[in-house]
Amino acid sequence: MSERTGERSLPEGEYEAVLARIDALEHAAAEIGTRLDERTVCAELAGFLARRVAEAAAVELLAPDGPETGRTPAPVVAGPKALLEGSGGAEGPHAARLLTLPLVTGDGEELGRVRVARAAGEFSAHESAVAAHAVRLAGLHLGHARRLAATEATALHLQRALVAEPGRPHPNLEIAGRYLPAGARTLVGGDWFETVRLHFGRSLLVVGDVMGHGLDAAVDMNAYRTALREVAGTDLPPHRVLRQLDAVVAEDEGRRPATCLLVQVDPARSTATFASAGHLPPVVFAADGSAELVGLPVGPPLGTGFGGYEPEVRTLGPSDTLLLFTDGLVERRGEDIDVSLARLAALRLPPVSGPETVVDEVLRRLAARTAEDDVAVLAARVRERPTT
Repeated sequence: MSERTGERSLPEGEYEAVLARIDALEHAAAEIGTRLDERTVCAELAGFLARRVAEAAAVELLAPDGPETGRTPAPVVAGPKALLEGSGGAEGPHAARLLTLPLVTGDGEELGRVRVARAAGEFSAHESAVAAHAVRLAGLHLGHARRLAATEATALHLQRALVAEPGRPHPNLEIAGRYLPAGARTLVGGDWFETVRLHFGRSLLVVGDVMGHGLDAAVDMNAYRTALREVAGTDLPPHRVLRQLDAVVAEDEGRRPATCLLVQVDPARSTATFASAGHLPPVVFAADGSAELVGLPVGPPLGTGFGGYEPEVRTLGPSDTLLLFTDGLVERRGEDIDVSLARLAALRLPPVSGPETVVDEVLRRLAARTAEDDVAVLAARVRERPTT
């Protein structure tokens, strides 16, 4: 007992061991789980254990759906693999220097195991406690990462399902469309396209972009799409469809603004009537593969209640292919939008490219799969009538 405090003194060296343990626990909290990404968490755990507890560590995960149905991910290893291989069994020469811990989530789901090893010296009680704490911490983060990945996958499948199932235009029109999310881990956004069959062989083509990202933007996108189908069913010209849609949406103060481009294609007259609500202009690829931006009067985005949309009519030549797109296709950070649009207009595709070729070539040449924003594109061409 201490004469001054009356407290029991720690054994020699124990005080320093306790301080080292506290320091290690603080570092574990700061170094493990910096990102909700499964491989990152495993790498951070292995690295921490190799530095703070042992000389080598391996994090071995089970397949997400279990060992019977899934493929087991490759182990994440930090430090010399030879130590781990030499410590693999209880009868091995280094068995006393191997520590194996179960890796589980906060709710008890088994994720795999963690092995730590070193060349000499048994693990102390403090070292074992630090390793167990780090593994539990990683298990919590891995559980969160898997739940986040499942949520993102569900949301992305929802977005793709919504975008991939537009209405069917008249058979006299060929169409092709694509939706590309911005990165593998990005939540869904508000980019979308649609086609609406009208009377007398006409079709309405639509591309829109709700401001923002995430599920809220996707919900608003679906609301815009539903409202558009109802308004377009009245067979109004495109600029009046935008006016009606703007008025309907403006009544809901919680709805996010959106840009939108409408094109009414009339194959019988070889014309296209355009109307824009704050959206980028479309492109027409001619039969020779050259591109031309369509100059349009641009009204305010939908949801402002200002109206002011005007039509623009253009003749469609034989084999002309229209391309509607959202800004993620062309916009680049720090670049003027006119420069971005000029890059698109400078493309020259193979002659007589149909919608599928136009979409594939434009996405490839503009590197749309690495774009910083979501991308939605819709291409259309009037089918050639059989000659008799």
